[in-house]
Amino acid sequence: MELGIRGKTALVTGAGRGLGKAIALELAAEGVNIIACSRGEAGLDSLMQELHQGQHSFISVDLSSIDAPKNVIRQVKNSVGCPDIIVNNVGGNLGYTDPLGPVSEWREVMRLNVEVAIEINQAFIPEMQKKKWGRICHISSIAALENQGPPSYCAAKLALNAYVRSLGRYVSRDNVILTSVMPGAVYTDGGYWDDARQNRPEHVEKYLRERMAIQRFGTVEEISKAVTFMCSEHASFCVGSCLLIDGGQGRVFHQGEDT
Repeated sequence: MELGIRGKTALVTGAGRGLGKAIALELAAEGVNIIACSRGEAGLDSLMQELHQGQHSFISVDLSSIDAPKNVIRQVKNSVGCPDIIVNNVGGNLGYTDPLGPVSEWREVMRLNVEVAIEINQAFIPEMQKKKWGRICHISSIAALENQGPPSYCAAKLALNAYVRSLGRYVSRDNVILTSVMPGAVYTDGGYWDDARQNRPEHVEKYLRERMAIQRFGTVEEISKAVTFMCSEHASFCVGSCLLIDGGQGRVFHQGEDT
């Protein structure tokens, strides 16, 4: 399928490893020029070597820092003006797992998962509207729908979905399409499940058996291909769409005593 995005430019945050890297590679395979943003230069260097031919660049920055989004915005505007595509992938629970943790931890999690995306979007959406074309995909989580992680993380991902659903209606008339993708448990090299498989194999076996209907983890390629479609010409009717890709992990509609 021709996705209609060859020659366009995409800003991808959290692109140095895992899902963000896979998304950058998938978009580049469709002929998209990548601006990869990540806090680790080693991961970015590796990504640059793997990217398909194109006009690619990277920005090494920790987006959790208060002024980091402004710096990224300035560099992108100075280099390409306005990207055609934005993938807001950066996020995480920052290691805060105490459900009764201080409000300051909640603020940090909300900042990383929601506010950074809003700040970047607000800088570029007006120009996308002028051009009458833009695609912005946000990496949310199954945690937005049910108890699949620390409360602060669940709340942040739900807020991200609500933002996508709401703002998406306002800008869609200008062919600027906001979406989110909600992955379930995905295996990434060096990620949580990689560590668990090496150090707690019994936990992994139990989780796959009891929680994953498909009896395996998702792959970054399975998620990145869906994200790439959401960034394509063919996603024009996906206004505020929030796509769940979880291998049957979620139990939102299951009946029984374990719901």
